Amino acid sequence: MIKRVRSRIYNYDFNFNTGLFIRWGRSLRDDPLFSPFGPEILDLEISTICSGINGKLCPWCYKSNTHNGENMSFETFKIIFHKLPKNLTQIAFGIGDIDSNPDLFKILNYCQNNSYNRVIPNITVNGWNITDKYADKLAKYCGAVAVSNYDKDICYNAVQKLINRIGKRGYFLKQVNIHQLTALETFESCKEVIRDKIRVPRLKNLNAIIFLSIKNKGRGIRFHSLSEDKFKEIIEFSLNHNIPIGMDSCSAYKFLRSIKDHKNFQQFKTLVEPCESGLFSLYINVNGISYFCSFLEGEPDIYSFNILECQNFLKDVWYHPKMIEWRKKLLHTSKSNDLNCRECPHFKI
Repeated sequence: MIKRVRSRIYNYDFNFNTGLFIRWGRSLRDDPLFSPFGPEILDLEISTICSGINGKLCPWCYKSNTHNGENMSFETFKIIFHKLPKNLTQIAFGIGDIDSNPDLFKILNYCQNNSYNRVIPNITVNGWNITDKYADKLAKYCGAVAVSNYDKDICYNAVQKLINRIGKRGYFLKQVNIHQLTALETFESCKEVIRDKIRVPRLKNLNAIIFLSIKNKGRGIRFHSLSEDKFKEIIEFSLNHNIPIGMDSCSAYKFLRSIKDHKNFQQFKTLVEPCESGLFSLYINVNGISYFCSFLEGEPDIYSFNILECQNFLKDVWYHPKMIEWRKKLLHTSKSNDLNCRECPHFKI
């Protein structure tokens, strides 16, 4: 099944079965500045309840989540979902403990099976308590599942459970990734997970290692950004050993600088999406409050939008003066009119 959008200045094809997404503007060589019809991807927080791994909280959580938190109800999710334009293709769900929100699988099912607008649900989990029952349900509803690497064995066991379900009848799951934080304090564990992709059987069919840059926020305030030299070392080691990798959009410009002399630079460049907050994506928190991206929640002088109260999403949110102001600010960070070099205007990544 292919979802298509066609207009004079903005077009895309999205393949529901493979996840392949292709966007273009006035011609196939033209990249639109932003989506005029609303976000393509939504980052949606449905729980802030997280007990960590075996009761030990993640030391770098930018949300500072604990076992005391909130859930988004199924009814609230439906209200938000039906306010969003049909331009939406995927929802990346944010959750702490896999069993924290009792409506999780009702929400995932609704994304896949509704008459308003079918979207693909994806989710990131902390790996703790991923039983066969939960692995079955995640594989049934999600296109992709990422497991955060907080504890290596917990992470790898969860990855193996999920990978074993890819391609089996009744499951929709297409890929399983590992989310690996990059920071000065995690540099050695970054190299370790790359080596493990080669030597650990549990990771044989892992889709990719996704590198996420630290943000000095929440419990992550004590961590330090990885220098470009060390980041380049990780990327070069991965490429030299044919390790499939990816990165969050925050790290895109850093990645491009680290491979500028690579023989396949132009090819890599077309596959990398730099910061797209307010351009092609949006974040909504557990209370239905929207920010340009999840990291900007609670930051000073950052505007927020109440999705539950908005009457017309495009007018009240996507074309709100504050959204337009942010969009211009972000696009202004591109160097030499290169849209692949947008950098975060707020955090030093």
